[in-house]
Amino acid sequence: MEQFYGTGRRKAAVARVFLRPGQGRITVNGKEFQEYFRGILVGVQALEPLKATNTAGRYDCLITVAGGGPSGQADAIRLGVARALLKVDPSFRPALKSGGYLSRDARVVERKKYGLRKARRAPQFSKR
Repeated sequence: MEQFYGTGRRKAAVARVFLRPGQGRITVNGKEFQEYFRGILVGVQALEPLKATNTAGRYDCLITVAGGGPSGQADAIRLGVARALLKVDPSFRPALKSGGYLSRDARVVERKKYGLRKARRAPQFSKR
């Protein structure tokens, strides 16, 4: 059986996306997509690369995602789906590139420094 693979990362989340020809069923960690991202609007954004390439009902997506929160996971899935679609057909590249689906968002949480409360927040200064 033919399948296409793409890896997506965002913040601390890593998504492995497998596209197989099918009816458009999407499962994330063994659950249905709507059930996994219940009531979260960012979940819908994860499937935008499929809409941009008009392949929404043609492929079943088997997704495993780990780490991070719902927002980071959704963005990781979006990048993984876009990369897998490139392997399906390289002619999708202009549509995916113009939508910004192929660029990895490199922003991650800055580490906390000693002597500070957070990464940059210093303790309150008192003159006397």
